[in-house]
Amino acid sequence: MDYLVFIQLLGNFGFPIAVTMFLLVKFDKKLDKLEEAVYSLPQAQGKAKKKS
Repeated sequence: MDYLVFIQLLGNFGFPIAVTMFLLVKFDKKLDKLEEAVYSLPQAQGKAKKKS
């Protein structure tokens, strides 16, 4: 998304919604990486148990 879209949202819907949309778009990639890390935890834990 372009920053111009956020400025238009600010004018049309108000500050709280514009900030929420900005944060959701900004942190989307980080949330995807976090989800992948959480799903890989059981595998990593199983590997760690085998080494012990």
